[in-house]
Amino acid sequence: MPATTHTVTNQPPPLVGYDVFAADRALVEAVERHLEPALLDEARDELTALGRTSGSAQVQEWGVLANENPPKLRTHDRYGNRIDEVEFHPSWHRLLGKGVSAGLTSAWSRPGGHVRRAAGFVVWTQVEAGNGCPLSMTHAAVPALRTDPALAAEWEPRLTSTVYDQELRPAAQKAGALFGMGMTEKQGGSDVRANTTEARPLAEDGTYELTGHKWFCSAPMSDGFLVLAQAPDGLTCFLVPRVLADGTHNVFRIQRLKDKLGNRSNASSEVEFDGTWARRVGDEGRGVRTIIEMVAATRLDCVLGSASLMRQAVAQAVHHSTYREAFGGKLIDKPLMRNVLADLALESEAATTLALRLAAAYDDGSEQELAFLRLAVPAAKYWVTKRCTPVAVEALECLGGNGYVEESGMPRLLRESPLNSVWEGAGNVQALDVLRALQREPGALDAYLREVGRARGADHRLDGAIKNLLTELADLEGIEGRARRLVERIALVLQGSLLVRYAPPEVADAFCASRLGGDWGSAFGTLPHSLDLATVVERARPVS
Repeated sequence: MPATTHTVTNQPPPLVGYDVFAADRALVEAVERHLEPALLDEARDELTALGRTSGSAQVQEWGVLANENPPKLRTHDRYGNRIDEVEFHPSWHRLLGKGVSAGLTSAWSRPGGHVRRAAGFVVWTQVEAGNGCPLSMTHAAVPALRTDPALAAEWEPRLTSTVYDQELRPAAQKAGALFGMGMTEKQGGSDVRANTTEARPLAEDGTYELTGHKWFCSAPMSDGFLVLAQAPDGLTCFLVPRVLADGTHNVFRIQRLKDKLGNRSNASSEVEFDGTWARRVGDEGRGVRTIIEMVAATRLDCVLGSASLMRQAVAQAVHHSTYREAFGGKLIDKPLMRNVLADLALESEAATTLALRLAAAYDDGSEQELAFLRLAVPAAKYWVTKRCTPVAVEALECLGGNGYVEESGMPRLLRESPLNSVWEGAGNVQALDVLRALQREPGALDAYLREVGRARGADHRLDGAIKNLLTELADLEGIEGRARRLVERIALVLQGSLLVRYAPPEVADAFCASRLGGDWGSAFGTLPHSLDLATVVERARPVS
């Protein structure tokens, strides 16, 4: 006899079976804005296909399974032989394979490649952020490898391939390859010049033997790694293949996998080198300079990853509120909930708009745009990644107790949310990098000011914020102690200038009033009540 008390009512349907790309108006408009018209039809088709895949029930289930079944380390086989392999759930391989086939490791050589990839990265990592790590590192390795034309000719076609081959075998026998990186050591952290891994030259020119360790090495089943080690003439960048040309496994001893807060589907490890074969990338003593472009590219992916996570969190909150009823009406129609949702939507749209603008600068590649990136990337990485966790927390709360339950997916978003702020240099590292750009590269500030200046005169609050920023920039003496405040203002002014130029008036007005005009509280949901918040929320609603 069926239970008479268990009739389910007032529960929203799952957010599934939709086009993740088309449902994101800010992302669609950014793609249309930054791509040449001749590329738009093809890009829309690609991103729509990926968006529908991302929103499907099957692929969303892959994300759940990959997290519920984290990778396992097997250091030895049954006979006691050292193998150092990591086993992943089949869903992980399906996700990673789909990301590779969607071109998320291929941007550097195709027209509009960075904008197209950035949009795809935002869409795809909403399913599961963990597979974004190997996709990001593989994409970002290309500019570092280009410092050695011979290495680039050998490896770049593999890294930009749309074929995913999970088997460990010599890279020359594979149609596609993935890359990881290893810079951090436990005694140095972000201070990579404190690295102690040693590189001893071998007889063959450009080859070395490495001895040492890496405290963080993500995606240890990749085909190759860019690492830093101390060569005779100083810190140098090296390529470490996982499998050597003769088919033997390189010495790559995985000591353990990290037990992380989030990002659990992705393996992060500690690795020991002991007579490990490596090929030098770039000149001895110039390791940081060689690998810095890889770091910059992965920092942009941190911004994209946080924008992706924020978008998914806001989409879930708005979707829930669209269906859930309380106190005699839909949550989305309640003035206080509408204020919260609009505030979250502003943060999400500002992050997406900024991230795609940075990707467009990579596609442009002019001297001015590269100078702009030198300042804007660390500023965006600092600010956008820091806004991610507050957005995830507030979005979870919009679902009430349901949001605190694993099945909602919101706890997974929350656990993931701090990662991008920590990865590739935490907040202080980014702030100091901005200061270095200001002090050593005047072209970076000039390019930034030209960019924000394009919106001057359109909103008095933005004009006031630019003026105040210029006052702060006028005195850089003793600025380290207030670097975070300065970098925050740099990022907010840039976001405000982009929204004033490109977003609907309701969005730009709300952003400038709150983030730049000071008419805002200390928590989400404190926007001025006189703003058109219903339009802001409707724009964020995931309907396609």
